[in-house]
Amino acid sequence: METLIVHPQNKEQLDALKAFMKALKISFEAEKPYDPEFVAKIQESRRQVKRGETRVVNIDDL
Repeated sequence: METLIVHPQNKEQLDALKAFMKALKISFEAEKPYDPEFVAKIQESRRQVKRGETRVVNIDDL
């Protein structure tokens, strides 16, 4: 089978698509995007690692 990726433009379209798929007993998965603020923090952390701005923590110090 094929996998379709749809991009509803608003909540009304999303709700209609979900209802349609449920009525036809079509399985689907909902994915929620990551919080943009969280993504920005991760990206900044990766840049810090590349610049060597890291710390080593001894297990005994935890």
